[in-house]
Amino acid sequence: MAAVTTCGALTIKGAMPEAYQEILTPAACEFVAELSQLFRPPLKALLSARQQRQAKYDAGALPDFLAETAAIRHGDWQVAALPADLQDRRVEITGPVERKMIINALNADVKVFMADFEDSQTPSWDGMLEGQINLRDANLGTISYTDPQSGKHYALKEHPALLIARVRGLHLWEKHIELAGEPIPGGLVDFALYFYHNYRTRLKNGTGVYYYVPKLQSHLEAKWWDDIFRYTEQRFAVPIGTIRATVLIETLPAAFEMDEILYMMKDHIVALNCGRWDYIFSYIKTLNNHPDRVLPDRQVVSMHKPFLSAYSRLLIKTCHKRGALAMGGMAAFIPAKDPAVNAAILERVTADKELEASNGHDGTWVAHPGLAATANGVFAKYLGDNTNQLAVSRADDAPITAAELLAPCDGDRTEEGMRTNIRVALQYLAAWISGKGCVPIYGLMEDAATAEISRTSIWQWIKHGKELSNGKLVTKALFASFLEEEAKVVLAEVGAEVWQSQNFARAQALLLDITTADELTDFLTLPAYQLLD
Repeated sequence: MAAVTTCGALTIKGAMPEAYQEILTPAACEFVAELSQLFRPPLKALLSARQQRQAKYDAGALPDFLAETAAIRHGDWQVAALPADLQDRRVEITGPVERKMIINALNADVKVFMADFEDSQTPSWDGMLEGQINLRDANLGTISYTDPQSGKHYALKEHPALLIARVRGLHLWEKHIELAGEPIPGGLVDFALYFYHNYRTRLKNGTGVYYYVPKLQSHLEAKWWDDIFRYTEQRFAVPIGTIRATVLIETLPAAFEMDEILYMMKDHIVALNCGRWDYIFSYIKTLNNHPDRVLPDRQVVSMHKPFLSAYSRLLIKTCHKRGALAMGGMAAFIPAKDPAVNAAILERVTADKELEASNGHDGTWVAHPGLAATANGVFAKYLGDNTNQLAVSRADDAPITAAELLAPCDGDRTEEGMRTNIRVALQYLAAWISGKGCVPIYGLMEDAATAEISRTSIWQWIKHGKELSNGKLVTKALFASFLEEEAKVVLAEVGAEVWQSQNFARAQALLLDITTADELTDFLTLPAYQLLD
């Protein structure tokens, strides 16, 4: 750990080379400290409320629409008008805030690049600070990169994609920055530094400061963010609505409060997004104590399953009623070099995007530039000359019920599926604690959300004594033996040198610990974060 330094009221427990001092300036640190002093206490109360609500679910209750906010759901209101540059979002690409990846994503044939400080970015000190430098340079249009191995030079093309930054979730804290001896919420750090260093540039370029907000669980958490946005706009004397947010609906409780989330942020929100991988993880986590809600193999939990179809359709109907966009989910596939394999991948991506577009989504996500043309083609067919599908109201649909959003999911639990989950979770954890939060594994771009599904599924199978399709009882001992066997498979795949250099042994120990624990670990990134410098 680097020597401790101070920046105004903040204590910095990370290296502070000259480039980082351009981000953690005295004025920027003052803003971070100010936000933390004002908004850290209410955040602690919101996180405590999460625990209290989960305790009710663990005791047998099920999520439901809130009686006390019925007037909001039934009221006649709209969110603020969408800015011109946020009206067409038919295809978005996502990725970490690494310099080369930012350039490639902004140059892709997409409308938006979501630069991610969250699920696809390991929150190492260097990763977070260099990410802020990279996004500052991207907004200035000066970002470039020369690969030290190949010598290849990367620079922005004309008319790059629109940049939106995703901040960390409310559960993640920045251990390298303290105020009054306590860490600061990671999302506040990301938000404040990105706003402070880029709002002038973006306003000069005729746009606003745009964010993705992840993993909210209630409308009160949305209000917390809205209060921060409003305070920031007033502090810097910029118009209300300079800050615009897209909120990911990727937790089961939030699906019951979509109207309320839009209402609480109505001056700042532009869209909701189906963060479906995290949503599946949240379904497992929220209902972990309900034996009748145990999911099958991750590989068969598709958007055709009733609980996921209901979630997608409700999001579209809710957003379009209120004048907000309804964004679809991620195509996590990676193009393959083999033409036949690649054709099969593109066929699956096309089917997925057809489902989203025909349901009425306004846009979708891809994980790789090579999928952009396929997704663009599908949405062009449904949008025609329009920029979005706000006119698709789904007003004639039958109301989506709580029972539909909570519907049990059929499908097999297989030994092959369990072993695949183990290999994916092991490789992802090893990469994450080695500094890479977004990893290609077996033809898919894996991030924290997909790794979370892999390990929580097995945890829940163990908890409820479920059997695999071949009759084997899923126990802690069975998991431990499978983990030992699959670790040897992964070792053979990656080689001894990579195994040693990328923390596989530590990842294996952590995966064993959290998957066999009696209590469910809320987020694998929390214990993994303690292994980062």
